[in-house]
Amino acid sequence: MARGPGDHTRAAESKLNRNALVTVEGGARPAVIRELKDRQKRISRAADGKGVLIVSFKHTSPSISDSEISRHQRTPRETENPNAAGQFGVTEMSQGYWQEQNLELGTLAPLDEAISSTVWSSPDMLASQDSQPWTSDETVVAGGTVVLKCQVKDHEDSSLQWSNPAQQTLYFGEKRALRDNRIQLVKSTPHELSISISNVALADEGEYTCSIFTMPVRTAKSLVTVLGIPQKPIISGYKSSLREKDKTTLSCQSSGSKPAAQLTWRKGDQELHGESTRIQEDPNGKTFTVSSSVTFQVTREDDGADIVCSVNHESLKGADRSTAQRIEVLYTPTAKIRPDPPHPREGQKLLLHCEGRGNPVPQQYVWEKEGSVPPLKMAQESALIFPFLNKSDSGTYGCTATSNMGSYKAYYTLNVNDPSPVPSSSSTYHAIIGGIVAFIVFLLLILLIFLGHYLIRHKGTYLTHEAKGSDDAPDADTAIINAEGGQSGGDDKKEYFI
Repeated sequence: MARGPGDHTRAAESKLNRNALVTVEGGARPAVIRELKDRQKRISRAADGKGVLIVSFKHTSPSISDSEISRHQRTPRETENPNAAGQFGVTEMSQGYWQEQNLELGTLAPLDEAISSTVWSSPDMLASQDSQPWTSDETVVAGGTVVLKCQVKDHEDSSLQWSNPAQQTLYFGEKRALRDNRIQLVKSTPHELSISISNVALADEGEYTCSIFTMPVRTAKSLVTVLGIPQKPIISGYKSSLREKDKTTLSCQSSGSKPAAQLTWRKGDQELHGESTRIQEDPNGKTFTVSSSVTFQVTREDDGADIVCSVNHESLKGADRSTAQRIEVLYTPTAKIRPDPPHPREGQKLLLHCEGRGNPVPQQYVWEKEGSVPPLKMAQESALIFPFLNKSDSGTYGCTATSNMGSYKAYYTLNVNDPSPVPSSSSTYHAIIGGIVAFIVFLLLILLIFLGHYLIRHKGTYLTHEAKGSDDAPDADTAIINAEGGQSGGDDKKEYFI
């Protein structure tokens, strides 16, 4: 059934609504496709990497003429009335519909996708899409392993091939072409060819090509980006001890990163705001050396602090790579007097400790009492000893701690209290022990009472005078006489007391 011009126009509009990149109604000669690619490449170079891709709908001619290509393939600079975003609208021509769209910098991928798009209406173009291989860009850390995968839907009884940036064949199907033990075959089927490259070096970076030898030969590119790992940073600029309130400048440097790394500073947990990272290309032309400086004023709290320089880079994957520089700050001493015991009383022994702190630590201590000359004590020991306190020792005492950075004087007022005991934790302890002993004694007394009562109630035996010899006496008088005479031999009369 023949199709009229209106049918072709509606078909073109339908394809336009499907956001086709390149559409030609009817057949398209390979020569026309090559011409599109060549001219697109020249336009891209002329426009600093920005080109224009044509979407053409034809309803009269089965192919695109050279004059039509020349008229509608324009760069953004040459096109009249572009919109604010730099995109170009759809223009209705007498021959059909045209759509122009910006290309990304330096890539022909949209054009390749368009040529292999299912929107091509001719059977030849549909077949070409199935035979177009596809790959993906990969990023790998130097020393790591990268896998390059190439796939195709319709191999047309042809094999896939991988080539390196120098156009050296790596694998043709399952056959190794380059003797490099780092390159290994991962998978080889008619629809896929995958290889791996281990121990990747910076020299391996570049554009790898997957080809399928159909008519014509079709290729796909895979850009391999190799990340250079930055070396551990080195801090310089610290030479000797610093004095309190001095300003110092430290520098940090790390080389071998790709792309260039960033440096940060911190002091302990506090961030230091250093200069912006400076970047310099290394002699190999691939990696970079970065450096940064930080200037800050030191205080006595910074004595013994670590100044840390850290390098941040995507190849480290969050791992810490830093260097620390410990600084020493010299500052004047401070002192504090501590009594032992804390509440001195008359008759006790007292030690007054002069606790000095500084860098360097105080080497000399001088004790004085207000209203008394000369000084009480001058020595390296920091304690003042009172063997036996009395009321006359009360007063204000001063301790001067001295180092080669200066001196500091601390004061303490001594009040000698009366010798009466002061409740303390030790007396409480003794009271508890006494209570326990008293309770034990009380228990023992109770036990003795119960034991005596038991012994008294124990049963016993005895004989009365009346019972002695009464069995043999004929009367009472005789029985008494026998009892007084101590007659024995008769059975004893027993009487029990309970």
